[in-house]
Amino acid sequence: MSIPSTSPGDHTPAYDPVDLTSCDTEPIHVPGAIQPHGVLLAIDDEAQVVMLSANADVMLGQEADAVVGRPIGGLIGARAADLVARRIAEGYPDEPLVTRLDEVARGHLAGADVDVHLHRSGERTVVEIEPVQHVRDTTMTYQSARSAMGRLAATGTVMGLTDQLAREVRALTGFDRVMVYRFDEDWNGEVVAEDRRPDLNSFYGLHYPATDIPAQARRLYTVNWLRLIVDIGYTPVPLTPILDTATGAPLDLSHSTLRSVSPVHVEYLSHMGVTASMSVSLLVEGELWGLIACHHYSGPHRPPHDARSAAQFLAQVASPMIADRERADDREAALSTQGLLADLTARVSASAESPLEALISDPALMKLMHATGVALNFDGTIRTVGVVPATTDLVRIAQVTDDPERYATHTAHLGDLDPALEHLAPVVAGVLRIGASPDRWLLWLRPEIEQVVDWGGDPTNKLLAASEGPHVRLSPRRSFDKWRQVVRGRSETWAFWETEAAEVLGRHVNGLLLLRSREQIAMAESLQRNVVLDRAPGFSGVDLVARYRPATTYQLGGDWWDAFELPDGRLALVIGDVAGHGVSAASAMTQVRTALRAYLFEGHSAASALDHLDRLMDGLLDLRVATAVVVLLEVETGRTEIANAGHPPALLTGDDGAREVADDARPLLGVGSGTAETVLVDLPAGETLLLYTDGLVERRGFDMDERTERLRLVASSTSTHEPLEQFADRVLALQDGTEDDDTTLLAVRRL
Repeated sequence: MSIPSTSPGDHTPAYDPVDLTSCDTEPIHVPGAIQPHGVLLAIDDEAQVVMLSANADVMLGQEADAVVGRPIGGLIGARAADLVARRIAEGYPDEPLVTRLDEVARGHLAGADVDVHLHRSGERTVVEIEPVQHVRDTTMTYQSARSAMGRLAATGTVMGLTDQLAREVRALTGFDRVMVYRFDEDWNGEVVAEDRRPDLNSFYGLHYPATDIPAQARRLYTVNWLRLIVDIGYTPVPLTPILDTATGAPLDLSHSTLRSVSPVHVEYLSHMGVTASMSVSLLVEGELWGLIACHHYSGPHRPPHDARSAAQFLAQVASPMIADRERADDREAALSTQGLLADLTARVSASAESPLEALISDPALMKLMHATGVALNFDGTIRTVGVVPATTDLVRIAQVTDDPERYATHTAHLGDLDPALEHLAPVVAGVLRIGASPDRWLLWLRPEIEQVVDWGGDPTNKLLAASEGPHVRLSPRRSFDKWRQVVRGRSETWAFWETEAAEVLGRHVNGLLLLRSREQIAMAESLQRNVVLDRAPGFSGVDLVARYRPATTYQLGGDWWDAFELPDGRLALVIGDVAGHGVSAASAMTQVRTALRAYLFEGHSAASALDHLDRLMDGLLDLRVATAVVVLLEVETGRTEIANAGHPPALLTGDDGAREVADDARPLLGVGSGTAETVLVDLPAGETLLLYTDGLVERRGFDMDERTERLRLVASSTSTHEPLEQFADRVLALQDGTEDDDTTLLAVRRL
């Protein structure tokens, strides 16, 4: 079908023609013209004709200019005028009435039954008259209305309701195609239901941008439920005069049933092959939810007024039903999500794996949020499933979606948060994040809508494409392309119940982690207590004292000491520190302590044992770094062999004061390089050899050299007569109870 031959100005003589760049501001409520299947009169409070459509001569047999300023009765007859006056006086001007224009001598409506519509427009009462169509097959009786309402009420979902609504309206009005459009939060539209002639291609699933139905058009749909275009090729009928002489403004036709429509909309429909159309609003809680859009393709089509009223009635009945069905659909979706969540949390709780491993490996994790990818970060270890971007991108996504004030955050347009991430939209445009710290988070990812939604109809439909030459600006296919541009970079929005489920899941896993952590800590503390004893064992010929004080934060640490007799009779004394805190540090400590004990018992020198341990940690154990001092003491002679691996040096104390045992410490254990050197010293009877970890002299915000000097002074003040237990307590008194690290010391004195 070609575009109507009338110019844009004919459709809307009250304002200048518009184009695609200005149609969103087009004042479509004051076109200054009507469609020609009826006649319009505007009267003042004295029932004088102020404005009327120029087809009054054709319809009523009187020239429009000659009627302006005269009583309405002289145009439509005394009986019809009396009915109009009575309806206005009753205060129900919006209700239609039917009468016969027996008193009209000439014109198409002379002696005809007519539908008369009244509404108020500013200071005027608008009277619209069109001939009655007697089509019995489409008349809605009380019984048929009840039946239709019953069929609508029997549906259980929004989709079921809209499907039934499309069928009911098409049966009433006789249009070739009836669709139900639904708007999203950005006013983009989608065809969610359709009933059509069998030979027509489907528009089900058609998407279009918000600009196809501009804001001012949507406003009119909220104040006037129904709009009809009987013949898309109509010749508009201007009002005379165009401007109200009393106000100087065009007549507001927001509530008019005959209002002339925008030429831009006419062009749009013409490229779809539409010859007649009707739209009925669907309002949910006062806001436009969608439209019932009716299209005809086989010429002009004017459903009878009672059929139109019935369609509007069904839309008004269906609107609150839609709200109820949406709440029901939401409840159903929420219950489904809760069911998936319950099953998932049960499996994670019962799994022998760690909660995180069980969670990330469960297929329901993505299904729970309708996601295509998931990423989990726990203390720097990132695990992923599904389709995800590079690790560096995941870290950046976690950063931009982090909100310290909220545990769960989400976005459907990642590019809004960081334009540098816009290119990731085919993989991730929407993100739901949970996590309370920068290095512990879980992300669900969704791609942009363009990747998952397509036109349910056929964008290459030959019937449509045939009429779309290079001059065509508006068409369903091109609207679809525009919609794709609008939604590019955006994902499906996250439902509130999905956010709630994410929070519940996160709290549950955190609880499991805390429980497992407590269990692991309890086991590690038990192991540490069995390994790092509170008291040193007794050995013949020496006095030996050991002390261990954990950090004030009650974290498990890597400090240890050891004392045992070698096969050759020497006494092996060891003190060490594995870097870090927590269960892993305590577990590493037990492995290092055991390995060093084995090397020494096997007969290695102090230096050789440390070198062997370094290679073991760097290679086979792949553990963190550690420091240690090994002392091999001949109790009878006092001959002492000392080797150091990155540890604070030993202190030798006596009546002459305290001095550090000079040694050439090898590098830390676990780095895989360097060799230890052996230092030989004599330990006279009565003197004390003190070994300690750095927790004794290191403290955040204090100078380590200063604290080491304080330790040397305390050690210098001892004597051969001071009990070793008392000496150890004086050394520990250097601390004030706010230390950030464990402290261990080992003191030995030959008797």
